[in-house]
Amino acid sequence: MTWEDMLPLLWEGSKETAYMVGVSTAVTAVGGLLIGVLLVLTDRGGLLAARPVNALLGLVVNIGRSLPFIILLVAVIPFTRAVVGTTIGTTAAIVPLTIGAIPFYARIVETAIREVDPGVVAAARAMGASRTAIVVKVLLREARPGLVAGLTITLVALVGYSAMAGAVGGGGLGDLAIRYGYQRFETEVMIATVVLLVVFVQLTQSFGDWVARRLSHR
Repeated sequence: MTWEDMLPLLWEGSKETAYMVGVSTAVTAVGGLLIGVLLVLTDRGGLLAARPVNALLGLVVNIGRSLPFIILLVAVIPFTRAVVGTTIGTTAAIVPLTIGAIPFYARIVETAIREVDPGVVAAARAMGASRTAIVVKVLLREARPGLVAGLTITLVALVGYSAMAGAVGGGGLGDLAIRYGYQRFETEVMIATVVLLVVFVQLTQSFGDWVARRLSHR
């Protein structure tokens, strides 16, 4: 295969991967942040202490994290079809990508928030700050470096997940590598997709690290 034939395929695969990863990351950021905050607030001694709710949330998150992504892809096929009307293509792949990433990011959010100095929270409560203010202006604000670093890790993981989704018709660079690099023995295509994925991950990680450093108090 010549470069003239390969470039349009690589460009299309890159766009599909960016679309899958971008949308999945956005939804994961919202869903994971919400669940992570609730895990902290509903824990013993939290602002909304409710042990049964905390235990239920923890169970759901643990189940989501324990499933290998390739199994999750198959397990949520009925749900994916119900949501987007199909189980093939980049839009369909976003559903399992998001379901797989939300529990992962939720635990990162929980860990980042728990690292906030309890003295800062106590001071805010002593000054009469509301629960909402404490969450938004204290917990989330102080945890920003960890949240950004965690989201970067999640985004990089989603790149790997998206490549696996390509193996079952999800599109993107993973699908390109399987169809051309593996099934048709087009080694050049396989190498090109690997290089593109490495570059994408490196740029993402570098940018995420830079943002986290900018937000850090250190």
